[in-house]
Formats: sequence, C-alpha cells, structure tokens
Amino acid sequence: MNTNRETIDATEDAAPVDMLAAVFEAHGWTHDFVGDDEICGEIPGSWTTYQLRAIWREEDRVLQLLCLPEVRVTEGRLREAQELLAMVNEQLWLGHFDIWSQGSVLLYRHGLLLGDDGMISLDMAQLALDTAVSECDRFYPAFQFVLWGDKSPREALAAAMVDAAGEA
Repeated sequence: MNTNRETIDATEDAAPVDMLAAVFEAHGWTHDFVGDDEICGEIPGSWTTYQLRAIWREEDRVLQLLCLPEVRVTEGRLREAQELLAMVNEQLWLGHFDIWSQGSVLLYRHGLLLGDDGMISLDMAQLALDTAVSECDRFYPAFQFVLWGDKSPREALAAAMVDAAGEA
C-alpha cells in the first residue's frame, strides 16, 4: 500500500486517483498506485474479491474503472460467454461487461466524465466503486453458470436474476 500521497479532506473534492486511494484506505482495502494517473486494488464482493483498476485520463477528464472478477473465458465457451455478455449489457444503465482480448478475462468497465476541474467528491468515488462491485456481484453467477455449470446463456441469466432477486 502506497501512502506517499496527501491526506484527503472528506468534505472537499480531490484528484480522482487520490480520492479513490482515500476510499480504499478508509475501508482497509489493499491498493497501490501504478503511476500518477492509475491505481489498482482489491475489493471484496459477495461472490469473490474483485481487482479494481482506475485510470485517470486528464486530457479527456475521464476516470475509467475496470473491475475484474477473476473469471477467465475458455475458448470452448467463448461463443456462449459473448452471447451472455450481450444479454447482460442490455440490463445495464451504466458501464458494460467485456472480455479482454489479452488473456480472455471478463471485466466490467465504466467511464466517469468529470467536470473541467477534474475533481471528484468522496461520495461520487464511493458510489462508482459500489456500482462496479454491485454489477459484478449481480451477474457473477450467470457467468459461472455458463462457464462451469453448462447452462445456456438465457438459462444462466434467468437463474442469476432469480438468485439476485432472492437476496436480502
């Protein structure tokens, strides 16, 4: 864990990567800075621990979040996984799921367009992380059903949505 950054005042907006580091630290989540514009860490979810990467593109004022549930898609199940991706992405209002071409890793990706000052509030940073983990948790079972449970994409999505609706 890198702690060479300034301490963030929770009442003020801050640079995106620094604010995310403050959120990670507040929760006691493992994280590290990859550079001035990137942070990676681990966040526990309902089904697994997710790797989260956040990349700040200052020139575009975009903070890109990548949440990886450590799900690898085998070549033999790629077609079914892509079909499920299309159905899952229809359910999302923010972000989307994709299969990274290098390593066939499943990921959730979301970009936040920030204002001219390029700052983010503590609430917005927490909400962005919560949303990424929530969406991964919501659809994690569907991907497991397709990749390991031999269900069709339609069956897997239906089963996952029933399971999610039944959680308290």
